[in-house]
Formats: sequence, structure tokens, C-alpha cells
Amino acid sequence: MARAEIVYFSAMGHTEAISRSVRDGLASVDGVEAGLLRVDEVEGDEAWGRLDRADVIVLGSPTYMGGVAADFKRFMDQSGSRWYGRVWMDKLAAGFTVGGGLSGDKQSALQSMHVFACQHGMIWVSMGVGVREPGLDRLSSSMGLMCQAGNAPAEQTPPAEDHATAVAFGERVGRVAVRWVRGDDAES
Repeated sequence: MARAEIVYFSAMGHTEAISRSVRDGLASVDGVEAGLLRVDEVEGDEAWGRLDRADVIVLGSPTYMGGVAADFKRFMDQSGSRWYGRVWMDKLAAGFTVGGGLSGDKQSALQSMHVFACQHGMIWVSMGVGVREPGLDRLSSSMGLMCQAGNAPAEQTPPAEDHATAVAFGERVGRVAVRWVRGDDAES
């Protein structure tokens, strides 16, 4: 069984809604168990232990001012003891971000997550969803999942296409995790 944890920050509910869609995609893959952790829940041995035991950690943050949100950056900084002990070495990692604008420098937020994962010695899973699936990846991302919230409440946005893309992204990460845990090249 591959264990996935999604660790995220969400101020307005948009990133939380997308994290649930990513979790739905992960959980739809046979052999994957997926959990959600808000960054403010990552305190103490139990929460850190969940991340330590995960086979894949999916990172999620809104894009604020061209990068990850301060609360998410705090989580990243607090993982220093994991970095020092190489606890997350060779785990899989993936990331997603939600921003208000169509562009909004979301790529910078994903790059920050990617560098963070690489500093921990993790293996990054890219988007891998797009042109072959009509209606998916409308923002044309390759590094990770990008979604657009606009200025509407989380019940109205991100749009259905972004949620469908989040599910497909979760499925991709789940399939990769199963293969990683099995240790073979077999397609699932």
C-alpha cells in the first residue's frame, strides 16, 4: 500500500478545495491511501510522523506575491530537522498552487516547492496531464498543478475544469506512487 499525504495551506478555501480533489484522485488508485494535513496541523510527533511515513508528499499552497504563502513557507522552514536527518530522502513529491489571476506567477510557487523537495532529496512527480485529455490542464502547466481561483468564493471557483485536472493529477501521482512502492516498471 502506498501512503500519500497532502500538506497544504489555504486562507480562503480555494486551495483546500483543490487539495480535496487531488486526494480524490489519489484515493481512486488501487493501492493508495491518502490523507490531508493543513500546515497548521503539522505540530508534534504525530503529524510529522505521518509525513515521515508517507511514500509521497504532495505540497499545496496559494500563490501570494509570486511565491508560496508565508504560512506554507513556515512549514517548509520547520522541516529543517527532516532535511538534516535526510528523513524524506527518496520519497516522492509533487505540488500544486492556486492563484487569483490567470498567470499570477504560479510557476514561481511551484518552483519553490520543487526546490524544497529537491533539497530534501525527494523525487519530483511532474504534471503529466494535458493536451491528450481535452478539458484538462487549461493553464498548461508541466511542473505541477496550477489552478485559478479568481475573486469568487471557494464554492464557485476554481472552475470544474481545474477540479477535474486536480483529480487527474492525483491519479497520476497515485499511479507513480504505487509503481515506486512496488519497485517495478509495470503499468497499473
